[in-house]
Amino acid sequence: MTDYNKTMGDQSATILIADDQQDIREALRLLLTSKGFVVMQADNPAEILEVISQAAVNLVLLDMNYRRDTTSGQEGLELLKQARQFDPHLPIIAMTAWGSVDLAMRAVRQGANDFIEKPWDNNRLVSIINAQLDRVFEAENKRRYQTIARLQRDHFTTEIIAESAPMQQLLTTLRQVAPSQASIMLRGENGTGKNLLAEQVHAWSDRADGPLVSVNMGSIPENLFESEMFGHVRGAFTDAREARTGRFELADGGTLFLDEIGNLPLPQQAKLLRVLESGSFEKLGASKTQTVDVRIVTASNADLPAMVESGEFRRDLYFRLNTVEVTIPPIRERNKDVLLLAEYYLEKHQRRYNKLFSGFSRDAEQVLLSYSWPGNVRELSHVVERAVLLGQAEQLSVENLNLPLDGHDEQPAAQHFSSGAAKIRSLEEVEKQQITEALQHYSGNVVDAAKALGVSRSAMYRRMEKFGLDAGG
Repeated sequence: MTDYNKTMGDQSATILIADDQQDIREALRLLLTSKGFVVMQADNPAEILEVISQAAVNLVLLDMNYRRDTTSGQEGLELLKQARQFDPHLPIIAMTAWGSVDLAMRAVRQGANDFIEKPWDNNRLVSIINAQLDRVFEAENKRRYQTIARLQRDHFTTEIIAESAPMQQLLTTLRQVAPSQASIMLRGENGTGKNLLAEQVHAWSDRADGPLVSVNMGSIPENLFESEMFGHVRGAFTDAREARTGRFELADGGTLFLDEIGNLPLPQQAKLLRVLESGSFEKLGASKTQTVDVRIVTASNADLPAMVESGEFRRDLYFRLNTVEVTIPPIRERNKDVLLLAEYYLEKHQRRYNKLFSGFSRDAEQVLLSYSWPGNVRELSHVVERAVLLGQAEQLSVENLNLPLDGHDEQPAAQHFSSGAAKIRSLEEVEKQQITEALQHYSGNVVDAAKALGVSRSAMYRRMEKFGLDAGG
């Protein structure tokens, strides 16, 4: 058994031994310090409550009797009640004399998390302590994650710029289905804003007060899929030194957004389907089945129907996920929104860089409207950001945009040549360009782009992370 030596952060867990008998305290101290715990001791109710009130401990071993002329356990029961007023989440393990099962049950009803009998079995005691500390660690981790999600939700401000008819129709559909429990699939090219629309669906739903948990399905190593999604208990595998709360549990009562669902390998598709059908799962290394209440939203830039026909994506999983399926139009099909988006990003980036422009020149607006935008909204944001950084005049010009004048997707020659002579680029620049072009060619599908470049999916993601590239929506 791996010893538990952490709670939150890198400090060893501190255990309070509360017992009036010195030989009991010393025996427990020797056992627990040998297992890596920090030990505190107290021998009377007043001292016990003082230590607990100072929040100095992570777990309490609490004897139920302190006067030698009583075995009723009433003192321990009263201590339990008072300790819970200081900290309702503090793990408390009641210690009772052998055969006092009735008192142990009363202690559990009063608020104890578990009990041991004296004399105790060392292995059982350490196992109970580890289980209780794991439980607290997971609960605190979940509360912290949900607090962060709530803060992010409170500061969420929509950036959906949409006056074009296709986008207005799409938003109307999403607003209608958001309050339901139906699974929603968002499909669209790379950079069309699938992440943003998933956030908007959550904000419009009846789960808006719950967490929104996002997972990039393509970036999870296959051997860690179950741990990431369903969690694991400490010791479930070699490197599992701490318990881990999975994404399904973190999203309980809220929305789970599964991005790039088309990149999920078939074996993991089967595991995901099993959980979606039953609504329950087991953590790695645990025998207890957990049930969660989660609304699923997925996104993909892959041709999922074609993948279903070719056997690359499970048909039953596809139908489980696309109760409502919407396709986000690329911005080349929503011309009415291009200048609105460009003006939005101009305002955003000039605030960021403390610069001021009156807008785009007329020629620059024509280039913005004629360009095909293979990278969609994300590319538009990057182009405007670069223009803001380089712009010197009152208005942003065609030269500041640095886009092809013929509206095609090739990069302008000015990026590759300087002063009429070829600019020698580093191998990293060439590699980054090749990856970028492959992602654009395959509409952000990482698996297809990786195959075309002759690298594995995991190697592709490592290179994308290295160069700051993102294939998500």
